[in-house]
Amino acid sequence: MLVLCGPGNNGGDGYVAARYLAQAGWPVSVAAYGEPKAGSVSALAAARFKGPRQPFTPEEAQRADLVVDAVFGAGLSRDLDKGVSAVLGAASRRVAIDMPSGIDGGTGQPRGRVSKALMTVTFVRPKPGHLLYPGREDVGELVVADIGMPSAALASVPPRAWRNHPGLWHLPVLSAESHKYTRGVVSICAGQSMPGAARLCAGGARSAGAGLVRIAAEQGADLFRSGPPGLVVDDAPLPDLLEDARRKVWVCGPGLTEREVEGALPLLLAAQKTVLADAGALSAYAGAPEKLRGVAVITPHMGEFTKLFGPVGQDLPTAVRKAAKDLNAVVVLKGPTTLIAAPDGRLAVNTHASPALGTAGSGDTLSGVIAALLAAGMAAWDAAGAGVWLHGEAGLQAGAWPLAEDLDRYLGPAREKATKMQGGALI
Repeated sequence: MLVLCGPGNNGGDGYVAARYLAQAGWPVSVAAYGEPKAGSVSALAAARFKGPRQPFTPEEAQRADLVVDAVFGAGLSRDLDKGVSAVLGAASRRVAIDMPSGIDGGTGQPRGRVSKALMTVTFVRPKPGHLLYPGREDVGELVVADIGMPSAALASVPPRAWRNHPGLWHLPVLSAESHKYTRGVVSICAGQSMPGAARLCAGGARSAGAGLVRIAAEQGADLFRSGPPGLVVDDAPLPDLLEDARRKVWVCGPGLTEREVEGALPLLLAAQKTVLADAGALSAYAGAPEKLRGVAVITPHMGEFTKLFGPVGQDLPTAVRKAAKDLNAVVVLKGPTTLIAAPDGRLAVNTHASPALGTAGSGDTLSGVIAALLAAGMAAWDAAGAGVWLHGEAGLQAGAWPLAEDLDRYLGPAREKATKMQGGALI
């Protein structure tokens, strides 16, 4: 076994690992990429390792049955030297300490040429870079090790990011006195050109627990009246519908043209409704996100986000947090790792999902799920995080090739599972 040690704290961890592995009977050598600073904790750890040293070369890495990567950790702030990349790439099997060298711990982005590890062992809590692509793919199996960090030390560093999980939020619980209006009313602005999107949104809201779901379709109401019998369709003018104080939560965007959005969204905001904006509402204001101010939640995918706010650059968490702050709304950036950002800087990272959710209409269902939780009284950030997790769980239960309309059947079981789970790991 060869342990590759850098000059910093990550290298210090490598020397400690090498010493303990040698004591356990493993044949261990160390190859150092630079020596630790004199007097540092890493230098002390290096001095305590009495085993053999090898050159820091690709040939030595290739010769080893297993390489431990302790060159650089999550705090790397510059690109990898090509020589370091060559040594790491020569290893046939590699386990990384903290983070595969070259992966930015905050963003998951590569710093230079990075090779994939079989396993990464980090400490106390995962970092965002462990969960965000492309770093998530290079981490391999992720092991989070308990090193006895005192709870007082953790409490002194307030968290800014969480892994999205039941326990981070709590779903409303039905009581004996619950009824459809305490469970909440979800209203959906519907368009004529893509009525299926509004119907998928309605299905998601109903299946996630909304007490009543209503489609607002002044034009083309007959397109929706052949749908499920529990779905109420309104053909009255939108200003009349907004007078009903029980209808607090509205979804605007799925299936709407830009013109339809411009006719509906300003009225919803003027009436001070809680609005989730998606799809057509996002494309209608591409490059002018200020026109969305007043909504509670937006749910863009990467293409919609970029058209609204511009290129995201290499730091996705910062870009999403900034968008949430500028808009004063919760931003749900949908993707293989979904990010949920609040205006105050809170960030939830969701990995609980299936690639099978990448199908047309799945996002419309998600909008309905989040709207149902908003209508039930959950705060916007909590409702968004819970909705994303429930949607992901439904996707996992639905199998490899579900259609968007299949997800409705699994939202009830997903909600039941979430209510039984506790936790909510910090990142």
